[in-house]
Amino acid sequence: MKNSPIIALDFASAGDAYQFLTPFEQSLFVKVGMELYLQEGPSIVYKLKEMGHDVFLDLKLHDIPNTVGHAMKGLARLGADLVNVHAAGGVAMMIAAREGLDAGTAAGSKRPSIIAVTQLTSTSELQMQQEQLVQTTIDASVVHYAELAKTAALDGVVCSVLEAKKIASVCGEEFLRVTPGIRLAEGEAHDQVRVATPANARILGSSHIVVGRAITKANDPVQAYETILKMWEENA
Repeated sequence: MKNSPIIALDFASAGDAYQFLTPFEQSLFVKVGMELYLQEGPSIVYKLKEMGHDVFLDLKLHDIPNTVGHAMKGLARLGADLVNVHAAGGVAMMIAAREGLDAGTAAGSKRPSIIAVTQLTSTSELQMQQEQLVQTTIDASVVHYAELAKTAALDGVVCSVLEAKKIASVCGEEFLRVTPGIRLAEGEAHDQVRVATPANARILGSSHIVVGRAITKANDPVQAYETILKMWEENA
C-alpha cells in the first residue's frame, strides 16, 4: 500500500473520475467513497485497480456484526487495498469485519487493510457532546475508539491530524492513522472542522493523508498533487 497522499475521488460518475485521472502519468492512491461507489458499484474498483492505482474503499460500514462480516467478505473480492468501518459499531462488529475480510480474501493474496472511523473530521467537540451525548473531550473519544480498534486487531483508524500523535503513542507507530481534513494553508476548510496542512499532518503523526478538493477542484490538479506530495515527503 502506497504512502503517497490519498486523493478523494468525490465525483458523481466514473466518467468524471477517469477524466480527472487522465493527466496523471503515475499510479496513485485514490479513495472511492459512497457517492461514487453507489453510482458505479464494484466496477469502479476493478477499473481503478486495472489502471494500477491503490484503492481506499471508503464505505464506513456500521451495522450488526453478522451483516458487516458478510459484507466485508464480499468486498474482499474487489481487490481494494484499504477498507473501513465505524468504530462506534463496537469491538464485536470490528472483529466480524476483519474476519469477513480474511474469509473473502483469495488464498495466497493479502487481505485489504482495515481501519475504523473514530470521530469524523467534520465533527466538532461541541457537536459531539450535544448531539452524540459523548460527555468527554473529542481527543479522549478518538483515542478510546482507536484503542477499541486495536483490541479488535484492526490495522488502524481514521482520525484528525490533531489526535494522530497520541494514537501512535497508545497503539504503536505501525497502527495506521489516516487523516482527512487536509488543506493547503490558503485553502478553504469547506465542511471540515479539524484540518491541517500536509506538512503539519506529517509532523503531527499522520501515517497517511486524504486530500479531496485541494486537488480535485484545483485549476491544475496535477500541480496541486505534486505540491502536496512534496510537502508530505519533505517532512517525513
